[in-house]
Amino acid sequence: MSLSTIIAVGSGGFLGAITRMAMTGWINKTFPHALPLGTLGVNVAGSFLMGILFGLFYVSGFFSPTMKSFLTTGFLGAMTTYSTFAMESFFLMQGGSFWFAALNVLLNVTATILFAGAGYLAVLKLGA
Repeated sequence: MSLSTIIAVGSGGFLGAITRMAMTGWINKTFPHALPLGTLGVNVAGSFLMGILFGLFYVSGFFSPTMKSFLTTGFLGAMTTYSTFAMESFFLMQGGSFWFAALNVLLNVTATILFAGAGYLAVLKLGA
């Protein structure tokens, strides 16, 4: 692994983590709910962006390997929040909110897969 790739992933991660914090805070403040909607929002948005990027990677030779690492492993890897999702789901179960825990798991898993695919297929359909 080259130094430029390490720097790309690290700087992408820095920006992705800040984006996650800002988006999660805004969503939770704007849409207060027992379900952790901020985490769901960043996971769905990140999955959609991942799908768009992989669609662009497929149809375009524009992105260097370093830029791909910056955007996917770095930025989107830090922006999406699987470990946070796991802890929030656990805390919902621990607190007796089994319905919300199950709903949180179902929505995060289903929505992120659907949005990743939607982003990818949208790019392929548009022929970008």
